[in-house]
Amino acid sequence: MSEKTNKQNKNHSYRDADFYNIWRRIFLFIVTHIFYMLRFKLVYRLEVQGKENIPKDNNFIIAANHLSTLDPPLICAVMDRGVAYMAKIELFKNPFMRWWLNWLGAFAVDREHVSVSTMKTVKAIKNTKWVLGIFPQGTRQLDGEIKNVTKGFASIAKSNKCNILPIGITGTEVAKRIPFSGKIIVKIGKAIPYSDNLDEMVQKWGESIQELTGFKYVPSV
Repeated sequence: MSEKTNKQNKNHSYRDADFYNIWRRIFLFIVTHIFYMLRFKLVYRLEVQGKENIPKDNNFIIAANHLSTLDPPLICAVMDRGVAYMAKIELFKNPFMRWWLNWLGAFAVDREHVSVSTMKTVKAIKNTKWVLGIFPQGTRQLDGEIKNVTKGFASIAKSNKCNILPIGITGTEVAKRIPFSGKIIVKIGKAIPYSDNLDEMVQKWGESIQELTGFKYVPSV
């Protein structure tokens, strides 16, 4: 095992471009496009709208609302490229979760303090065929409102000169196991151009998610 790999395994907030290799892409595809997609299709009757809005280039980040633990694999399953998610650093303390998240391309983020290595990972992802996935609400919210939205995703878009692709999710908040008993709808909106105005980007994202999901957007005070 190389010194660089050892360093990455110890500091799970840092990934370089080589980390996002063909083997992780294959692993992610098998997990999300085959196993999870079977569940989404057979149990949740998945419906995807707006795939024509996905940019052809790699100059964007995905920003979706967050209802359940199904959301990250769901987004990966409907995209035609790898999606690397930020995961709270506490998850990497569990050996199995650490292995699982590593192979899915996730990287650690400290919600209280975003490290330099995390930002380096964000820049590295832009140089791969993967895209960054973020939930601007930070955590799952189940009350039908889009609130407590932080500016972090807009700041990342600005510093990396990436547009923001809003994705609205409904139907994952209720766990289903009986075939065809659930209904998940994923709506992909038009990309929001990055700008120097963080508040404006956050506002546009919130309004877009409100339109895509029907949930009320509540701006942060």
